[in-house]
Amino acid sequence: MSASRDGFTSTFGVLVATLGSAVGLGNIWKFPYMTGTNGGASFLVVYVLATLLVALPVMIAEIMLGRASRANAVTTFEVLAPKKQRFWPVIGYMSLISAVLILAFYTGVAGWVFAYIFKSITGSIHSTDPASAKAAFGALVSNPLEALFWQWVVLAWAGTIIMMGVSKGIEAAAKKLMPILFLLLILLCIRSLTLPGAMEGVKFLFAPDFSKITASVMLTAVGLAFFKLSIGMGTMLTYGSYFRTEQNIPLTATRVMLADLSVSLLAGLAIFPAVFSFGFEPAAGPSLVFMTIPAVFASMPFGQFFMALFFVLAAIAATGAILSIMEVPVAMLSERFKFSRKKATLLTLGVIGLFGIPASLSSSLTASWTLFGLNPFDLFDYISSNILMPIGGILICLFVGWVYGLPQLQKQLSNDGQLNNGLVIKAVFILVRYITPTLILVIMLKGLGLI
Repeated sequence: MSASRDGFTSTFGVLVATLGSAVGLGNIWKFPYMTGTNGGASFLVVYVLATLLVALPVMIAEIMLGRASRANAVTTFEVLAPKKQRFWPVIGYMSLISAVLILAFYTGVAGWVFAYIFKSITGSIHSTDPASAKAAFGALVSNPLEALFWQWVVLAWAGTIIMMGVSKGIEAAAKKLMPILFLLLILLCIRSLTLPGAMEGVKFLFAPDFSKITASVMLTAVGLAFFKLSIGMGTMLTYGSYFRTEQNIPLTATRVMLADLSVSLLAGLAIFPAVFSFGFEPAAGPSLVFMTIPAVFASMPFGQFFMALFFVLAAIAATGAILSIMEVPVAMLSERFKFSRKKATLLTLGVIGLFGIPASLSSSLTASWTLFGLNPFDLFDYISSNILMPIGGILICLFVGWVYGLPQLQKQLSNDGQLNNGLVIKAVFILVRYITPTLILVIMLKGLGLI
């Protein structure tokens, strides 16, 4: 790494920053509501398989390419691809589009979280009544000024950290925030599991009904695996470029994947017992967390305090993921156009804020702006999770498996022969060359109704 290029400063810093990217609202917000709307335990089984056979190999490949190039998502392929093959940088540009679309709606959801911290403190959402919880959430998302205000608060918060750089901003924040996240989530699980009727929620999460598995469910599971592990959006490529030379990439990626899965399961155990205990609807969609969590805490001593603490936890999770995705365009602007980090960050914030307006107003002023039956919020989510990220994953697999090749893969993943992980490298190579791209393609085409 050149002296002028920032990077992670320790092995632990690499792990928590990468984990901070993977563990976000995808775990606490998106995983529970998608599990609820796609059949519960049967969806979980498909999601775990998608993570192991599809997402993890792509994640390892992305990190490896980033560290090999020490560059942003576009330059990576310009540096590593053969000079006559000028097609490959399109992967980086697709990643950039995915990052912008994701942040357009994701920062809006993070805004809801930040708003709920304030509402928890004031006691305005302290109720176990499903109708009251639904009304409180509806009032937030349908108020244009409030929805935009909280989204811009999130953008300002994330932008401030990004401007501080990789080691002093992203890594430093992750080291402090990630351990707190795990602790608070475990505390919430303990409380939720002691609610009356909680075992119905546990059964919903862990007793699969395989008749509920469809092609659409499989595509959704793959999209969620990519979304949650920050794959196909340039994030792991960019973070990989900040990895230390001696970092064991397969081991780090596997640890991140397992920790990410653990957080998702903890979130499920925190939410679904409460869903069934208080009579909420598991298929409530994006509002699920915002209706069930207040009910959990309203039913316990010092509930208002712990409710505020939970939404602080969710804000922590959101921050880590937003930082990682935002770093994709910031790194690109800084390195390719020689913008200062501050200028690159401000331009990125402006673009995200612009696309974020229709996404944030999808429950109010732009609700009628539909394409293929989807409002801007759902459209940005669908295009990024179900189209751009899977296609990006396929292209990364093809590049590593058929262009970059096994010798380079062995060199990078063994750290020039310093690590004895030959079997792991061969398994990764077989997956990315044959199995993973085939699975993604078949599932994507089937899920889109094209085959």
